[in-house]
Amino acid sequence: MSGDNKRLRVFVKRFVNPVLRNLATMSVGPFAIMRHVGRSSGKSYEIPIMVWRVSDGFVIALTYGPNVDWLRNLMAAGGGSLRWHKQDYAFQRPEFIDEKAGLAALPPVIRRFLGLHGTHEFVKLVSQPAA
Repeated sequence: MSGDNKRLRVFVKRFVNPVLRNLATMSVGPFAIMRHVGRSSGKSYEIPIMVWRVSDGFVIALTYGPNVDWLRNLMAAGGGSLRWHKQDYAFQRPEFIDEKAGLAALPPVIRRFLGLHGTHEFVKLVSQPAA
């Protein structure tokens, strides 16, 4: 990982994520809280994340690529849970989907932004409301 990417991730973790966490708990827009377990530590994590609802789950744009810790943890654990708009959802292992399907799930303004950012990778969380 380059120094610039590392600095950006630290900035997002310390300053942006607390704001996004508040938005997620207020049920605003595409913000959710992702719950997962560390693949090595076994520690439980909750992170704010942007998701887009589709008929059978949620789509997530992999703006940092597929090697992010939360995704690696979900793959190792075989799933996790999500809190979106005050509802909990359980899901199994995330599914990689092609760019066309990923972009189709997003609003036009987000598609344009991700196109400028160079994001071409997406995962889908097939989910159902948790009991």
